[in-house]
Amino acid sequence: MKLYFKFMSIHLRSAMTYRWSFLLSCLGHLLITTNVFFSVVFLLDRFDSVGGYTLPQLALCFSTILAATSLAECFCRGFDSFARILAQAQFDRLMVRPRSLAFQVLCQDMKPTMLARLLQAAVMLLWAIPSGAVAWTPAKALVLALMILCGAAIFFGLFLINAAICFFTLESVEALNIFLDGPREYGKYPFGIYGRPVLLTLTFLVPLALVQHWPLQYLFDRGPAWYGLLPLVSLVFLIPCLLLWRLGVRHYRSTGS
Repeated sequence: MKLYFKFMSIHLRSAMTYRWSFLLSCLGHLLITTNVFFSVVFLLDRFDSVGGYTLPQLALCFSTILAATSLAECFCRGFDSFARILAQAQFDRLMVRPRSLAFQVLCQDMKPTMLARLLQAAVMLLWAIPSGAVAWTPAKALVLALMILCGAAIFFGLFLINAAICFFTLESVEALNIFLDGPREYGKYPFGIYGRPVLLTLTFLVPLALVQHWPLQYLFDRGPAWYGLLPLVSLVFLIPCLLLWRLGVRHYRSTGS
């Protein structure tokens, strides 16, 4: 962990070298996600609810996904840019170092500018939590924390899949952006409003609904208490992600350059 925080410090100092560029990048990320949520605000200004969900409930919904994606993109970006590592023949250098390959790739790239989105998610949570959207209990507060942390783990798994596929294609698969970048757009609503096929896909194929839609039903008193345990169940998704990564590493053949 000490080495990881050392890398984190290096990336932060690098980003802060040009402070105005860093601040403008943060502002740009804020404007993008704020614009996404404003579409919800304007819609709820015309209608009282969407799919039976009020504005405070949708704010809670969107902020959990936004916090999860922001954590993953800030600290796990090395896997998202793994195609560049292969293209520049940097992976050979990683393989001769006495550290885990996954750890080294994880530390290759971090995006401190994503902390701006995390700050926005925190502000939205601070507004939504006391708004009456949820009748809070200690158990529900714990479920909310699990939704964010386990959601970040799921996005890390998706980054891992994207990196593992690069061993075979040498390029990242753009189709995965549906699950990597898309949730910032369609995650502003509980996934159930998009229909049963989408909900089933996001429950059993890529378990994003296990860290958003189903736990929200428990928080809003629309489902049984065991829905609150589903974020922990979603972590099973990391097993095939890690296996695919190990398969990709075994498949790797150096060019010798």
